Amino acid sequence: MRAVFRFLMIGLFATSLAGAAVAQTAKPTQDDAKAITLKAADLIAAKGLEQAAAAFNADGEYKFGEIYVNVIDFTGTWKVYPPRPAGVGQTVINVKDPDGRFIVQDVLAVAKDKGEGWVEYRWLNPATNKIEPKITYVKRVPDQELVAYVGVYK
Repeated sequence: MRAVFRFLMIGLFATSLAGAAVAQTAKPTQDDAKAITLKAADLIAAKGLEQAAAAFNADGEYKFGEIYVNVIDFTGTWKVYPPRPAGVGQTVINVKDPDGRFIVQDVLAVAKDKGEGWVEYRWLNPATNKIEPKITYVKRVPDQELVAYVGVYK
């Protein structure tokens, strides 16, 4: 009887691990982007930018597949940029999408005017090497001049 119980427990454990792996490899949704952005802004507010940045740059709940948390300040300077950490400190206020939209200015406008919301644009998807529509959820960190955002390709 114990052997059967152990076998069942091992099977359940393996199934839960497989489910977690599938969840991390499934295409992220807009709901995922929003939830992670909100959680990221809360983490910055609670723990500070330095501690939050460590979590955002490590593979895990804030960085997987095409998901990663960006953080900029109100001047449009990168504070966290996991795809290229060397970019931290660079001003990206004038970055445009292929259609000429000032993406960072749009992100800042949403954060300053509404506190949070969506920004849509087109961007190079590194997985397909094609320009594709992207939608990004933006959230101002409470009581700070910082903005967290996460985007997904449509």
